[in-house]
Amino acid sequence: MEVDGTLLTVLGVAAGILILMGWVEQIYKGYKTKRLKDVSKFLMIFIAAGSILWLIYGIIVDDVFIIGTNMSGLILMIIVLGMKKRYDMQSKTL
Repeated sequence: MEVDGTLLTVLGVAAGILILMGWVEQIYKGYKTKRLKDVSKFLMIFIAAGSILWLIYGIIVDDVFIIGTNMSGLILMIIVLGMKKRYDMQSKTL
């Protein structure tokens, strides 16, 4: 089955936006509430490992959408982890 390049571009961009919006929403909610207690560190470790593997795959196959989405996802995940660490430490001192 042959798929048009434009359709593949739209699918890649849409998939990336949908995946990254989850992290953006989590960052917004955490910043607003100053709480990320319920975010599992283990979940984030597994997602980070998967993102790194997808990033390596994207580099190997030279796919800009896979590379961009996973680089962006890793950056957003680092932000969430930093916020989680900061807010968890603040809640322990209160």
